[in-house]
Amino acid sequence: MEFSFDEQQVEFRSQLRTFLDRECTALDVRAAFGGPTSGPTGGPGKAPARRRWEQLAEMGVVGLTAPETEGGLGLGAVDLVCLLEESGWAALPEPLAETTGLVVPMLADISSGDPGDAERATARHWLRLIAAGDAVATVVPSRGTPAVWGDGPDGADVFVVVSSDRIVIAAAGEVDVTPVGSIDPTRRLATVVVHDGAGSVLCEGEGEGEGEGPGSVADVITRLHRRGAFSTAAVLLGAADRLISFACGHALERRQFGRPIGSFQAVKHHLADAYVALEMARPVVYRAAWSLDQDADTADRDCSMAKSVASDAALLAARIALQVHGAMGYTWEHDLHMWMKRVWFLAASWGDSATHLAALLDDVARTGDHTRG
Repeated sequence: MEFSFDEQQVEFRSQLRTFLDRECTALDVRAAFGGPTSGPTGGPGKAPARRRWEQLAEMGVVGLTAPETEGGLGLGAVDLVCLLEESGWAALPEPLAETTGLVVPMLADISSGDPGDAERATARHWLRLIAAGDAVATVVPSRGTPAVWGDGPDGADVFVVVSSDRIVIAAAGEVDVTPVGSIDPTRRLATVVVHDGAGSVLCEGEGEGEGEGPGSVADVITRLHRRGAFSTAAVLLGAADRLISFACGHALERRQFGRPIGSFQAVKHHLADAYVALEMARPVVYRAAWSLDQDADTADRDCSMAKSVASDAALLAARIALQVHGAMGYTWEHDLHMWMKRVWFLAASWGDSATHLAALLDDVARTGDHTRG
């Protein structure tokens, strides 16, 4: 059995890393933060973000999970996972996980199923716009929950709004948004309310879940939360990797008592702990990607495990990176804080580690299955 990524997947990841190293530098992330040193082009909603999104679409990144008939690449979670890692490494401000990891697969399910002609047509319309880079999409996971990238004049173009009995898709002009503060300003949170009578219903009622369609609202929500946990876990891997890189670089440069601090055993052990946690988390997240593509019976369990271990690994990397840097790690002038804030935000998104660990234990207790499938 082959447990590695194929040559095309590795090359795609390499191309995205090269692109983000050039187009999403630490200075670009600072501009998205809109802080005191972000420069004249800084602040959320500036044109470079939209140009970057269009370039990502031209590369095929944004439409990766969209069907080929709608202008996408028709690929799955295994192809996406490494690209999400790279977005975490770069602290990409734009909502790639929300758009490509969540909204596009949901719309693809609906467009290929049999919910009704109107629903299919709506799903295909937005799939084409998203794959072309002409629309940024995001999700309102439940009533009252803020949406990522909902705020600002250049925020999301389309919102998928989820409630217990229906799922509605609405264009930006059909909703009212209220900004919400966030520890990571690049997430641009906002509460979203759809205007009365506006938007299009993608799914409602109980449904029977027959054929290949999305089934009931509950089924769609289950898959959405499953993908949310997986996508966030993949981004956390990349962010944790970058934090460890920051810490290792500083440990080699910073000297005390005439030696690099990285030569001290205590620092080595801290960095090794963070690295081991990250490397142990990676195959768990990759397993979740495979389970999603295979629609495996263990997909819920695998995605919960992925989110739990990735959150723990990233939080550990953030804590150790801060300890290695000392007081300078708290300052705005150092890049470290931007990646730490991304990790703190994502670790609490789509369920924290404790929530997913409890879900995993409940599943094992209910099924009596103590294996990993």
